[in-house]
Amino acid sequence: MRIDVISLFPEFIAQCAAFGVTGRAGERGLLELHRWNPRDFAEGSYRRVDDRPFGGGPGMVMLVDPLRASLQAARAADPAPSRTIYLSPQGAPLTQAKVRELAGHERLVLLCGRYEGVDERLIAAEVDEEISIGDYVLSGGELAAAVLVDAITRLQDGALNHAESAAQDSFEGGLLDCPHYTRPVEHELGTVPPVLMSGNHAEIARWRRQQSLARTAQRRPELLDEQALSKADRKLLAEWRAGQGGEAE
Repeated sequence: MRIDVISLFPEFIAQCAAFGVTGRAGERGLLELHRWNPRDFAEGSYRRVDDRPFGGGPGMVMLVDPLRASLQAARAADPAPSRTIYLSPQGAPLTQAKVRELAGHERLVLLCGRYEGVDERLIAAEVDEEISIGDYVLSGGELAAAVLVDAITRLQDGALNHAESAAQDSFEGGLLDCPHYTRPVEHELGTVPPVLMSGNHAEIARWRRQQSLARTAQRRPELLDEQALSKADRKLLAEWRAGQGGEAE
């Protein structure tokens, strides 16, 4: 997969993508990450990329032409069709379902804003969709772009050492993930639930499903409202609510 990032701080994107899953994916040829700096396409000795907003007010707005030129250069660098995404607090909330959808694209172009944002004319003409990573404001779109790159990359075949890891993540099935434990069994902070050491795979799967349902009910109850729970799930949830699933706390 190829992802092009338009940013005034391309080195930040490079550093974020150099480690962990994204770094490994790049080494394996699963991720092609390219960075474009709008200043390289700005005119004049100052390479200006922003100006004051019409109508007054604080801050600066990013200019159309340097951004448009960098977008055109990114698209021209590879003939494959691309989807352009502007990372913006006004965008649709990023969800795992959206991540999975975007992971199916061959190419993405991510536009990172700065200052008070981007001239609206560029967004209307050049952007396919706007995405937000949360209801808060960052200094720029670079952190959001790094989040999106990481989330998408880990869904590429071969990016994770264990393919099942992605399938078992929180939100993949619409629920939060169950709790996890490792060695030692006994610790001053508590004991590993005996069912996980029982070797009974059916009981382990049942326990994990119940814990996933319980955690979702506790921490993100609105997610349960969006799920069509099976009869078995409703039974597990009822058992936990009756006091038999205390490990989910």
